[in-house]
Amino acid sequence: MINKDQIKLRIEELRLEINEHNRLYYVENKPNITDIQYDFLIKELEKLELENPEFYDANSPTQRVGSDINNQFDQVEHRYSMLSLGNTYSAEELINFDNRIRKLIENDYFYTCELKFDGASISLQYLNGKLKRAVTRGDGIKGDDVTKNVMTIKSIPLVLNGKNIPKNFEIRGEILMNHQVFENLNKQRELAGESLYANPRNTASGSLKLLNSSEVSKRKLDCYLYSLLGENLPSDSHFENLQFAKTWGFKISEHLKKAKNISEVIEYINYWNNERYNLNFDIDGIVIKVDSRHLQDELGFTSKTPRWAISYKFKAVRVETILESISYQVGRTGAITPVANLKPVLLAGTTVKRASLYNSDQMKQLDVRIGDTVFVEKGGEIIPKIIGVNLDKRKANLLPENFIASCPECGTELIKIESESAHYCPNEAFCPPQITGKIEHFISRNALNINAGEATVKALFEAGFVKNIADLYSLTKNQILTLDGFKEKSALNLLQSIEESKKIPFENVLFGIGIRHVGITSAKKLAKQLKSIENIKNADIEQLKELEDIGEIVAQSIVHFFKSTENMMVIQRLQIAGLNFELFENKGFSDKLSGKNIVISGTFSISRDEIKTMIETNGGKLQSSVSNKTDLFLCGENVGPSKLEKASKLNIKTINESEFYKLIE
Repeated sequence: MINKDQIKLRIEELRLEINEHNRLYYVENKPNITDIQYDFLIKELEKLELENPEFYDANSPTQRVGSDINNQFDQVEHRYSMLSLGNTYSAEELINFDNRIRKLIENDYFYTCELKFDGASISLQYLNGKLKRAVTRGDGIKGDDVTKNVMTIKSIPLVLNGKNIPKNFEIRGEILMNHQVFENLNKQRELAGESLYANPRNTASGSLKLLNSSEVSKRKLDCYLYSLLGENLPSDSHFENLQFAKTWGFKISEHLKKAKNISEVIEYINYWNNERYNLNFDIDGIVIKVDSRHLQDELGFTSKTPRWAISYKFKAVRVETILESISYQVGRTGAITPVANLKPVLLAGTTVKRASLYNSDQMKQLDVRIGDTVFVEKGGEIIPKIIGVNLDKRKANLLPENFIASCPECGTELIKIESESAHYCPNEAFCPPQITGKIEHFISRNALNINAGEATVKALFEAGFVKNIADLYSLTKNQILTLDGFKEKSALNLLQSIEESKKIPFENVLFGIGIRHVGITSAKKLAKQLKSIENIKNADIEQLKELEDIGEIVAQSIVHFFKSTENMMVIQRLQIAGLNFELFENKGFSDKLSGKNIVISGTFSISRDEIKTMIETNGGKLQSSVSNKTDLFLCGENVGPSKLEKASKLNIKTINESEFYKLIE
């Protein structure tokens, strides 16, 4: 029988793995597993957390939405949260969804069926018939203000015309790039000798974040809108509101369908499962919504998804091609990833040349051999996956492929940790990809937030100016000016950004130094509980395991990191440079909200982040949704009516902003 320690260890492993996949998908735009594989990981974690509530963590990936926020843009809080949708993959799951709705709603209802566009989500706010602001999805609570870039997209109206236009409303949709525009863009890049873009979805998302809006205009982006939000919409029907929006000037898909029952929904899905290949843009599924807005309010939300909507994901597309060779990549932690180099093949609208093989265990399981005919599958991810070998086409002389024994970059003999599936290069201090990877991680947004890119890091390393993260603080203007592309102003800007990083809080520095398995959430909890780098360095495995949410794997990794002489020398130099290696806590800390679970809703005179910080520094705990465990409901302007009604039904104490300030005085 599995004991609690084993369950906790599995939960920790899943959280680490899912957080890494979230980073690859939402930050790096480089996912390496399929949507279905990701959903299975999430479902396994959700099940374990539900069955073992003692291991609850407010920062678990099951409690949050991934983020694509870019700090080079202003961040804006969404008036209505942009939540993700639950996914289904079969008619049976759709019928179960419908049965759950029927248990909660007595009257008949309709569904609206929509194409699930594969692009970048956007929320547009209109005031008095004019575009006021355009905000990316971000983390679902706040996103990047990309108004200037969105104004270059010709299918988005800047001024509306027509009848029944609400004074103040939001409309949401998907910004995408059609196939023809994408192909032309890649042809231009090929002629210019530049690397080709991976697919239309990532190109649209990246284009939206360009700092020069004139460049965005050249990308010829498009936008379909699919959801209206506001107080005085013309109809209770979601479908009818979209028809009104079409008359105001918005681009609404002609393929919307209003369905009387789940059988008609399934018919719609079956039709588009084949017909999607005739579209001039990418879709990866179908979205199904209860059509009535008042029924949507009645059904409400879970902590991260609406109960009245769900998405159906199309099954992955599979093709055959030849495995021509296998190459090996080295990550910043030293992990070795085998990559299959394929005979180019068209798959779901894009030409595929590579596929990840993940690790040696996966290679053995597949028994892939150079020259094999392999099955390649793609379910929306950028790097497709080899899912099997066509043994009927295997030639007799093909030999089994052995995983490499030494690092392809520095020649060091590889090691394999028993509890992990990956092979590692242990030459952390002198293996080039590990060095540059660590520096790129150190300067990233959630770490030291230094304004330099991958190309700059590579140039600094190759010039011999930066061989570890501490070397950044010894850089001189004259050194930087020797690099291609740097002038006086850009060199001074880089030095100023490095100087500003000395003000970054301890928890971000702790994340930035790159301890394996210590993500930004773990770093924050370590900093809060142990207060300084000295305390963390001197803690043993058992002491670390006693801390909140620090398990065996993370504890071992921390102890291993601080045993390294090279790591300690780097930290000592960073301390001399003036970085924060101690937690400076808010002087206003108190326990006035200790033990209280608090839900906040609406807008306030200050940002929600500031409100949340006040709650946490006074001992309170934040909840995403109202439940019988909620102690206080803090209401701002434009509070969510469904949350307010639920709080009232549960007799939860409701306070406004001024009452909250009095409470923590």
